[in-house]
Amino acid sequence: MRIARYEHHGFAHVGVIKHGQIHSLPTRLDVLEILALPPRERDRLELQSGRYHRADLDTVRLLPPVEPRAMRDFVAFEAHIAGMKKSEGGSGEVPKEWYSAPAFLFMNPWSLYGATDDIPMPPDTQALDFELEVAAIIGKSARDVPGDVAGEYIAGYTILNDWSARDIQGQEMKVGLGPSKGKDFANTLGPWITTPDELEPYRVDGRLSLDMSVAINGTIVGTDNSGNMSWTFEELLVHSARGAVVGPGDVLASGTCSSGALAETWSRTGTRTPPPLQVGDVVTMTIAGLGSIENRIVAAPASPDRVAPAQRRYSEDRL
Repeated sequence: MRIARYEHHGFAHVGVIKHGQIHSLPTRLDVLEILALPPRERDRLELQSGRYHRADLDTVRLLPPVEPRAMRDFVAFEAHIAGMKKSEGGSGEVPKEWYSAPAFLFMNPWSLYGATDDIPMPPDTQALDFELEVAAIIGKSARDVPGDVAGEYIAGYTILNDWSARDIQGQEMKVGLGPSKGKDFANTLGPWITTPDELEPYRVDGRLSLDMSVAINGTIVGTDNSGNMSWTFEELLVHSARGAVVGPGDVLASGTCSSGALAETWSRTGTRTPPPLQVGDVVTMTIAGLGSIENRIVAAPASPDRVAPAQRRYSEDRL
């Protein structure tokens, strides 16, 4: 099943993707409730799809397929972090701590955009970037999940673009807390959720092997394969749920694949080529088995002035 949330004539609906169309589902259940149904009931519901409404995909607005309470973004691609480290001082090697456990940061669940929504240019940046990622959607509450059953908690997969303002991010990370305003303004999630059974043909040695690509204005600038992740999504869930709760609808994102962000290319070459994204640029991401998302950068309304810098409050001998 490929299940989506979509807006048509101002109303939100749930439907399934069939032959390039969205077919409404005759139910009041939400996406997660539908995915939690026994397979036979879900199949019966899908057979009834389109009875009341069906439309071409380009005539509806695809909404983010879930409204998560939490989103965890990992750095599971070794080649990406290795590339990013080339712009930093020292040896540029991947930190040994990276190999010990999958690290993640939390994202802003209120900043989600749909698969074809326009993305407002965030204020104060001259280095807007994208990040091509696969995301797993958790279907039921998980805590201290054993690895042999972790797959049962994954409701499906979708595409994530973790938009990033690299210049702002670089300044923030010098404080030691990681990015905040450099990343909290936009994340694209979509176009729909593809259930795990649909992706079985793409499994190689227990891993999802999905070809991934990203293009700017129709020109491909990055490719990789999800099989190059250093941890599986099942392992990401085991780590996330160890001593903590991962809730229904939560997002576990792979982190950027190799060449899946401009900043990695800039880091490897030492030049900003291709240049940062500008108003009018269109970013298209495609992942085998999951579909495509495509967003245009647009001018944003004027923002309030930034807060003033803090003044020193302590004498030098106390700092």
